[in-house]
Amino acid sequence: MPRIPGISQKDAVRALGKAGFVIARQGKHLIMSKGGVSVQIPRHTQINAITMGDIARTAGLTPEQFRKLL
Repeated sequence: MPRIPGISQKDAVRALGKAGFVIARQGKHLIMSKGGVSVQIPRHTQINAITMGDIARTAGLTPEQFRKLL
């Protein structure tokens, strides 16, 4: 299974936005939600691959689906 790359916070928000997630709250983390699913995106310049994989999994996306959204 291909890994999800480490990407910037802005790219992560853009990709999840394409998947239908909207920003619910902002603070030290961005909280994006879609229906009953919420994901937290840290406000770091770069989000490492392991954290990004966990965010995509929580959002219900496979690595392939997430890569297509980038």
